Amino acid sequence: MTKWTQSAKRADFKAISARFGVDQVVARLIRNRDVIGDRDIEKYLYGSVSDLFASSLLKDADKAAEMIIRKIKENAPIRIVGDYDIDGVMSTYILYTALKDLGADVDYAIPERIKDGYGLNENLVRDAFAAGRETIITCDNGIAAFEQIKLAKELGMTVIVTDHHNIPFEETDGERRYIIPPADAVIDPKQEDCTYPYKELCGASVAWKLMQRTYELLGKEIRDFLPFAAFATVGDVVDLCDENRIIVKEGLKRLRTSNHIGLNALIEKRNIDKNSIDAYTIGFVLGPCLNASGRLDTAERAMRLMISQNRNEALQIAQELTDLNESRKAMTAKGVEDAVSAIESSHLKDDKVLVVYLEDCHESIAGIIAGRLREKYHKPAIVLTKSEDGIKGSGRSIEEYDMYEELCKVKDLFSKFGGHKMAAGVTLAEEDPQQLGRRLNELCTLTDEDIEPKVALDMRLPIGYITEELIGQLELLKPFGKGNPKPLFGESQLKASGCRLIGKNGSVLKMTLTDRQGYCIDAVCFDDAAGLYEKACEGKEIMISYYPGINEYRGKKTLQLIVKDYN
Repeated sequence: MTKWTQSAKRADFKAISARFGVDQVVARLIRNRDVIGDRDIEKYLYGSVSDLFASSLLKDADKAAEMIIRKIKENAPIRIVGDYDIDGVMSTYILYTALKDLGADVDYAIPERIKDGYGLNENLVRDAFAAGRETIITCDNGIAAFEQIKLAKELGMTVIVTDHHNIPFEETDGERRYIIPPADAVIDPKQEDCTYPYKELCGASVAWKLMQRTYELLGKEIRDFLPFAAFATVGDVVDLCDENRIIVKEGLKRLRTSNHIGLNALIEKRNIDKNSIDAYTIGFVLGPCLNASGRLDTAERAMRLMISQNRNEALQIAQELTDLNESRKAMTAKGVEDAVSAIESSHLKDDKVLVVYLEDCHESIAGIIAGRLREKYHKPAIVLTKSEDGIKGSGRSIEEYDMYEELCKVKDLFSKFGGHKMAAGVTLAEEDPQQLGRRLNELCTLTDEDIEPKVALDMRLPIGYITEELIGQLELLKPFGKGNPKPLFGESQLKASGCRLIGKNGSVLKMTLTDRQGYCIDAVCFDDAAGLYEKACEGKEIMISYYPGINEYRGKKTLQLIVKDYN
């Protein structure tokens, strides 16, 4: 049974409406996102690059920038060690391009998912040392690489860590001791003693901030890396609040007019109108193509796209990435089908934490499958699979379950693990895929209410209140994403008429909705269209959750609701 809830946060909505020139509906939506106070509301609605925090506030930013400047002057060889996802690729691109621009002797290495696993490992350290690369700069990884960085220091290397992941810790008698790697500089806003005001930057933004500070100390103006930090922010699914929201909003503007050869080639191959690029386009169309490179091949292909200076070469790579993503989608569909079958045919369906072992699943898509299981069952899910070096897994969580914290309680099971509240990756120390599920469920404190599917409405809004002006004002709330969800309105006592299923396999429902006052509005449903069609055809009143939009067809604009859920 799905539980419908409605936000009831209080504020003087009339005053907010008058002060900022927005509808009271918009004022309520702002409050629902916990944006409080004139300064924060102003920043939320109209924040710009000038509102971003100074990079010098990051702990060790000055120290690292000064080291980099010294290395450049000494022509000391530098190696960047990145990661194979969108955030890692963009982080690597920003560091590599900026350092090249400053005249550094720099190259990069991105771990291969299957061969190397996540982050800095001993082989990567030794490879850098053997190649004479006496300085390593990590990006989107490194905070958990204590032993690997210890080895680098024993070899006499300089190591700078730029990362955004949670700081590893040991807990004894309820007290935590955070473990910081022995690098020469560690830049991660999540460090307890880091005074940076915003803690939720993605890895690419941390790397960008370090380069900002380096350029500042040199008295130079840095090139515009904001589109790439924005791309990574969306792709890494960090909260689109505060500074992240400004980075994405401003970065999207620049991306729409960017002359970047690689991204423009990918945009062209995906048949996207550059002027319409938004967070959804990055998260669900462009981003997965870059991620597919690191999943099924090597992220080197994505990096080659990013640094390409030849349009024809870039178009070829963009096509290869598109093809890889299509393969990934087919593999994912099969993996989800197998996982659901395993759950429904066993005791797993009764567990509050789903841990599914799919021996033949490609390890690179385990996290995607875990995400689909989380959506289907509204439970934290971890998918384990057989890899060359043991059993690996990737997990996705729900808001009520801090996955990283819970994994820390059973860290004796892992040879390697890391992540944050909503996602994590693990490598089991022993060849027993069942023990993780047993242990996590024994420790689990989730209640039945925690895992009950929910429809969280921002507010009830009569369909007669929907106007073009209101829809225009909702644009101020973009970009939408994690931490700043698209508004969800609800209304009941509606009747549907003119229902027709269209699209491939009848997957889309078009209809007209009428309220008790006789007001009519067009509506479309993409989720469970067949189920809503059957209910609508019964002739009974229905309740819906929706987002309002404008449908433009042959130059004519009409109001239209996008129906998300129904009852």
